[in-house]
Amino acid sequence: MGGVEDDEPASKRMKLSSEELRRLSNGSTIKEPVAGSSRDLMARPLQSEGGEEVVGSKGVIKKVEFVRIIAKALYSLGYIKSGAHLEEESGIPLHSSVVNVFMRQILEGNWDESVVTLRNIGLTDERTVKSASFLILEQKFFELLDEEKAMDALNTLRTEIAPLGVNDSRVRELSSYIVSPSYCSLTRSPKQDTVRARSRSKLLEELQKLLPATVMVPEGRLEHLVEQALVLQRDACMFHNSLDKEMSLYSDHQCGRDQIPSQALQILQAHTDEVWFLQFSHNGKYLASSSNDQSAIIWEVYETGVSLKHKLSGHQKPLSSVSWSPDDRQLLTCGAEEVVRLWDVSSGECLHVYEKTGLGMVSCGWSPDGKWIFSGLNDKSICMWELDGKELECWKGQRTLKISDLEITGDGKQIISICRETAILLLDREAKVERFIEEDQTITSFSLSRDSRFLLINLLNQEIHLWNIEGDPKLVSKYRGHKRTRFIIRSCFGGLEQAFIASGSEDSLVYIWHRGTGELIETLPGHSGAVNCVSWNPANPHMLASASDDRTIRIWGLNNLSTKRKEPCSNGIHYCNGVY
Repeated sequence: MGGVEDDEPASKRMKLSSEELRRLSNGSTIKEPVAGSSRDLMARPLQSEGGEEVVGSKGVIKKVEFVRIIAKALYSLGYIKSGAHLEEESGIPLHSSVVNVFMRQILEGNWDESVVTLRNIGLTDERTVKSASFLILEQKFFELLDEEKAMDALNTLRTEIAPLGVNDSRVRELSSYIVSPSYCSLTRSPKQDTVRARSRSKLLEELQKLLPATVMVPEGRLEHLVEQALVLQRDACMFHNSLDKEMSLYSDHQCGRDQIPSQALQILQAHTDEVWFLQFSHNGKYLASSSNDQSAIIWEVYETGVSLKHKLSGHQKPLSSVSWSPDDRQLLTCGAEEVVRLWDVSSGECLHVYEKTGLGMVSCGWSPDGKWIFSGLNDKSICMWELDGKELECWKGQRTLKISDLEITGDGKQIISICRETAILLLDREAKVERFIEEDQTITSFSLSRDSRFLLINLLNQEIHLWNIEGDPKLVSKYRGHKRTRFIIRSCFGGLEQAFIASGSEDSLVYIWHRGTGELIETLPGHSGAVNCVSWNPANPHMLASASDDRTIRIWGLNNLSTKRKEPCSNGIHYCNGVY
């Protein structure tokens, strides 16, 4: 069996205690077989893999494999007696007697014997046998060096390791250890035996990865199967938008629509004209909005709601976009073909104005380290600035349009902008390489995923396309249903692990699709004008914001969310119960 009972005869115990073996062999204990013993289950051959008993209603789980994997899990969890009882009662050993002898020889450092036993396990792949032998003899080599037996180590290298013909570069590396002065000056540590034992246990782990799973059940196999089942259930769940820690083994996982933010919890009414753009900060603690009223507003996000923090004034034209610094301490606001302003989030103070004589800014963005800002200009160029306003570089030519978005990838290497009506430019500013995404329809806006691997592109024909921009750009998915005929409508990634796509629409609705399947799963009514922009809180998958021509911002949350109601304030915030 794989465990040792307290009432077993001493003749059946090994030289190493069960606790030592459990620690050294990842939980599985080993016993020496005794000829003629009725309880010598380790000596029994493993049951046949074909046409044997199965468990479960589908008839696909082989009983032998199932029991062995459970036993392995019990030993790994430290339940030594339980694992042993399972082996004894089922009559199904975790390991064959030969494998048990092999494991014991490894842990006791009987290298020559273990190499012989390895060939008796029944491995059919000679390359596997040689690779495993290499690992064992390499361990023997190092332990001989530790014992200051350099000549014995050299002999092992020449007559045992090298003839295997495995990993010649490693053989040369091992030979250098013999002539290395560092080995001559090694001093023995009082804990050397403990360190050596731990290295043997590590060797056993490496051998376990190399040998077939039918010979030695992989460590953590049961955990892996259970995790795989949970992940498959999660990925198949259309509305999954909750933390994985909320998943349970007691029942199949299935989220309902109540995990999607679909109820308007607040209506923010501080803007006096159409709200064109909004974006949550990276930490989810703030929301910034920009409007045709030539102002931007910084909103503070609390557990109980959203409140106005600063109203930012100074632009002489409508504000087309905003961009948060990587640390969320500063905010850029961009006027429509005007200037870009830098604001301190804490105080609301304007720190700098970026402008070029005779030209207007059309977009803005940050480098990932927060040291530089980027801006698109109405002469179709893109410029990079230091925070103090010093221009560092400018990319001339057809780099952007008068109406354009601007994104910088997380590694800071690529600048992304709309360079033609039907094309997006991916400019590698270090390698000076340009790549393009070509569409058949006019591009109106785009959004970059948090991991910088995907781009969401809104088109004139009322479609949203998802592109993978790693390597050669590839079209991944299309989303349809929203309305767009006259205005710029923006979409975004959102939800847990950005598993959803949300978009505004000219029919006053917010649309939400499942990112993987492309299925439309929710439409949110409430606005009385076109919804120009949406933003999903990156720190709270249950919070979504939308900006509309009706001059309001709506904060969407879960239907079952119980919020503290407040009286309407003079800052233009209205708390609602979802009834319009």
